[in-house]
Amino acid sequence: MAAAKLPGSKFSVPTRTVAKLRHANGGVGKRVSLLDTLQIFNSENFDSEAYVRSKCGRMSEEEIGRFRSYLLDLKEGSVEEQRRSFYTNYDAYLRTSKELSNIEGDLLSMRNLLSTQVALICELTEGNPVESLCADSGGFVEDDLSNFEYREPSYVDKLCTELADKLEILVAERRVDEALDALDEAELVAAEAKANQTPRPAELLSLQITITENRRKLADQLAEVACKSSARGIKFHGALLALRRLGDGPRAHKLLLNGHHERLQLNMKSIQPTSTSYEAYTNALSQLVFSAIAQAMHDSQAFFADESAYASELVQWSTKRAEAFAELVKNHVLDSCADDGGLRTATECIQTALGHCSLLEAQGFSLSWLLLQHFGPIVEEALDANLKIIEGHTAELAAADDWVLIHPPSLLSSYKTSSTAAGSQPKLSKSAHCFHSMVQDLLEDARPLLSTQFAGSTLDGFFRVFDSYINLLINALPCSVEDEANIEVSGNKMVSVAETEEQQLALLVNASVLAEGLLPQAATKLAPIFQDSNSRQTTSDRSNFLSEIRKWKRKLQCSVDRLRVSFCNQQMFALILTECGDCLFNAEMYLNIDGRIDDPEWSPSPVFQDLFRKLRRMASIAADMFVGRERFASLLMMKVLQTFISLISDDHEFWAVIEKGPRPLGPLGLQQFYLDMQFVLAFGQSRFLSRHACQLIKDIIERAMVSFSTTGMDPDSVLPDDDWFVAIVRETVNLITGRSRTGTSDRDVSSPTASLSALSLSSFRSLGSSNF
Repeated sequence: MAAAKLPGSKFSVPTRTVAKLRHANGGVGKRVSLLDTLQIFNSENFDSEAYVRSKCGRMSEEEIGRFRSYLLDLKEGSVEEQRRSFYTNYDAYLRTSKELSNIEGDLLSMRNLLSTQVALICELTEGNPVESLCADSGGFVEDDLSNFEYREPSYVDKLCTELADKLEILVAERRVDEALDALDEAELVAAEAKANQTPRPAELLSLQITITENRRKLADQLAEVACKSSARGIKFHGALLALRRLGDGPRAHKLLLNGHHERLQLNMKSIQPTSTSYEAYTNALSQLVFSAIAQAMHDSQAFFADESAYASELVQWSTKRAEAFAELVKNHVLDSCADDGGLRTATECIQTALGHCSLLEAQGFSLSWLLLQHFGPIVEEALDANLKIIEGHTAELAAADDWVLIHPPSLLSSYKTSSTAAGSQPKLSKSAHCFHSMVQDLLEDARPLLSTQFAGSTLDGFFRVFDSYINLLINALPCSVEDEANIEVSGNKMVSVAETEEQQLALLVNASVLAEGLLPQAATKLAPIFQDSNSRQTTSDRSNFLSEIRKWKRKLQCSVDRLRVSFCNQQMFALILTECGDCLFNAEMYLNIDGRIDDPEWSPSPVFQDLFRKLRRMASIAADMFVGRERFASLLMMKVLQTFISLISDDHEFWAVIEKGPRPLGPLGLQQFYLDMQFVLAFGQSRFLSRHACQLIKDIIERAMVSFSTTGMDPDSVLPDDDWFVAIVRETVNLITGRSRTGTSDRDVSSPTASLSALSLSSFRSLGSSNF
C-alpha cells in the first residue's frame, strides 16, 4: 500500500487513511493539502478515539482499536522526532542567538556613538555667535567681545565634575560597592540633567564618557577578581553580582560557567582510571561532573533567574561537559569492557552514570539521551561479544554432548533434592542446559539497562544464537540429504551425532523446551518497569513490548519447525533407504505382484509395517521425554506420518512408472496398494493422522484408481469387499502390537482397529472431510 510521508517525520500514513481523512474534512471536489488535513493532530486536546468514531463510523471495533493505537504511536513518534530534532539543531540555534546578540550590541554602540556626535554638534552650535568679520565695504573684521559674557558653572555642572572625579578615585581604589553607588548616582544625575537640559552639552557629554570609562574599568577589575577566585568563594559571587549590577550579565554568566569548569577540571585530576575499579572510577567521575552541572544550574538560577539567554548558554555548557564525561568513560572503561565481553561491568558503569544523571531530571534537565547516544554502540558491542561467547561455548559442548536428558547441573549437585523441585525443572541435554544458563546469566548481568533501552537488540541477539543452536541440532541428526546445506549454514562446526531415536528426540526436546518455555520466560525479564500503570504512555509501552515478544516467539518457533522438518525427513529416509542407497518403497513392489505364479500372502508391505513400528516406538519414547508437552509430541508424530505420505504423493519417479510405465498397474498390485493405504488409515487415525495427511491418502488412492482405470477395468470389480481388508489390517496390527486374536472382541476403543469398519471402500471418499 502506498503511504504519504508526514512533513519532518519518519512516519508514514497509509494512503487509504489519508484519502478518508481528506474526504471527511474537505469533501469531494475540494483540494485540501495533506499538511492542512493533519493539523488537527497537533492539538493538545486531540481525542483520537472520538475523532476516529466520528469520521470512520463504518469501521469495526477491532479496526478502530488498531487505528487508534496507530495514531497514538504516531503521536509519540512525532514527539520523539521533535525532541531529537531540537537537540540536533540546538547548537546552531545558540550560535545564531549569539550572533544576533553581538549584532544588537554593535547597533547599541553605533547608537551611542551617534548620540555623542549629536551632542558634540549641539555644543558647537550653542556656542557664542561668530559674526562675519567682513564689512560691507570689505574692511577688517574685529571680534565683537562686547557680546561675550562670563557664566558661572551651575550646580549641575559642578555635580557632574565632582561625580567624574569621585568615580575615578573609587574605581582606582577598587572600592566596588561605593563605586557602584556612585555610578548609579551619576547615571541618575545624567538622566535628570538630560531631561531638564540644564547643563551644557559639553559637561553632560563629559559626564557620560566618564561613567562609561569607569564602568568599563570596574567591570575589568571585577572580571579579574572572578578569574582569580574560587568558583564557590565569596569574592567570586560578589564579583558576579557586581558585574550583573553593572549591566554586564552575559560576561558574569560566562565567568560563572568558566569558574565551575575550572573547578571541575581541577577535581578530575585526582581521579585516575584503573582496570581493577572501573565502576569506582565511573562513580567518582560521574558524581563530580553531574554535581558540577547541578551546582552551575543552581548558581545560574540564583544569580540570573530564568532568563532565556542564560538558560540557553547553560544548556550548551552542560551538554559539552556531559559529552566530555561520556568520552572519558567510553575511552577508559567501556572500550575495554566491550573488547573483553564484560557486559556486567559496562552495564554497572552506565547505570551508575545514568543514576547520577537522573538527579538533574528532577530539575527539568535531561541528559540521559546524550549518554545513551554515546554508550549505546558500546553496549551493543559488549552484548554481541557475550552472545558470541554463548554461541561458541554451546557449540563446544554440542561437539561432546551425549544427547541424554538430565536435570540442571545445579540441581543435581545439591545434596538433597526434593521430588517437587526436580519435577519442576525441565530435563535437557548438557549443551541446552549450558545455553539456558548463559542466557540467564547475561540477563542477570545487564537486565536493568537492557530492559530500558536495548530490549529489542537483546531479543534479536537471543534469536541469532538460538537459531545457531538449532543449526547444531540439525547437524546432530544422522547423515541425510540436507547435511551439506546444514554444515554450510553452521560454519562447518563439528557436533556429536545423535545415533538412536532417543537421542534424536532429545534434540527436539531441547529445541521445544527452550523456544516455548525457558527463553520466553527469561525474556519477560526485559519488560520495562512501569511506575504508572494508568498512564497512556505506559499502556502503549506495555502493548509494544508484548507485541515484540509475540513476534520474537514466532521467530523462535520457525527455527524449531526447521529442526522438526529435518527430523521428520531424516526418519523417513532412514525408513525407506537402505545402507546401500536403495529405496524400499518403489513402483516395482506393486507391479511385480501380478507377474507371480503363486498366490501372494496378503499383508501390508514391510515398509508400512516398519513405519507403524517406528511410530509406536517413538510415541512411547516421546511420552516419557515430553512430559508436560504432550501436544508437541502428538504433533511431531503426526508430522512424521504426514512426511511419509507426502513422500509417496510427491514421488514423481514412482507415479511416472505407475501411470506411464511399460507395465500398467494390475488388479493384485492395486489390491496391495489399497491394503497399504488402509493399513496407514487404520493405525494412524487414533494418534498419528492429521486432516491434511488424511486428505493426501484420499488423493493417493484416487490417483492409483484412475491409473488402474486406464486399463479398461473397474477398480471396484477387482477389489475384495471391506471385511477382507479389515481382517488383514486387524490381524497385522494385533501382530505388531502383541494383542491375541481371541481378545479382539474386547479390544480397547483406542486401538488402531477399533473403528476399522468405518474405513470401507465405499466410504474412503469422505475421509477428507473427517475430523481427526
